[in-house]
Amino acid sequence: MAFGTNIRTYFNGTWHDGDIPVMRAADHGMWQGSSVFDGARLFEGITPDLDTHCARVNRSAEALMITPNVDAGEMVDIVLDGLKSYGPKAAVYIRPMYWAIHGSELGVAPLKGETGFAISLEEVAMPPITSSTTLTTTSFRRPVLADNVTNAKAGCLYPNNARMLVEAQAKGFGNALVQDALGNVAETATANVFMVRDGELFTPIANGTFLSGITRARHIANARAAGITVHETILTLDDFRKADEVFLSGNFSKITRVSAFEDTTYKTDTMTRRMRDIYWDWAHSTAAAA
Repeated sequence: MAFGTNIRTYFNGTWHDGDIPVMRAADHGMWQGSSVFDGARLFEGITPDLDTHCARVNRSAEALMITPNVDAGEMVDIVLDGLKSYGPKAAVYIRPMYWAIHGSELGVAPLKGETGFAISLEEVAMPPITSSTTLTTTSFRRPVLADNVTNAKAGCLYPNNARMLVEAQAKGFGNALVQDALGNVAETATANVFMVRDGELFTPIANGTFLSGITRARHIANARAAGITVHETILTLDDFRKADEVFLSGNFSKITRVSAFEDTTYKTDTMTRRMRDIYWDWAHSTAAAA
């Protein structure tokens, strides 16, 4: 699925212009869903945490019993080479991915060994600073590790996320605030979530029901370095109704302000703007030091 423009695809050891076909009908990843991916970003001439995203796609592959076949450092080099064709002001979504090619005798379990690998680059603008979204509840829950591969960024998890998002949007909201099996808040349908109360940050504790994101971890580290108290803890829907402000955390937008959770309107975004400034300062200072 292409949602950007100026697409480039790395496949079979070389870069190609356009969104070329990479998977065959009988590939295990096609009919058994054994695919993983990760996402990184180029914006303002920098690629923050690109190495960490490349390392995570290899861990995701292993979690889904797929054999990763590209070293993370080599993957970074391939991505940087592919980005050279974009202009200095381009914003690009970077998506490395793996899928299993062969299955077991019965076709269900992926066989170790030969693995499909590709990287998709799509030019997609960073959302403006003023962008925001709204949240509502959803009838769908996040699974636990015993039910699904919640320790991987796996394609097979996303139909459930899509159900959450479509349900929320049908109710007139931008995203869904999602609960885990016990009814505690886990994340949203598309991103990790933070709330602010009395000048302190709160985010759901990583309990194995959702992917604790790279950008989430970066925000936590940046906040603590700036002297902001961060609590990773159990949070309920009522906690978010009583919050001073809420924002989403994810690679695609880095930070997205939440203006309302159903009937609760958040009247301030002071911490959200501060965290965005801190992230941008960190990203540019890290790039300058590299």
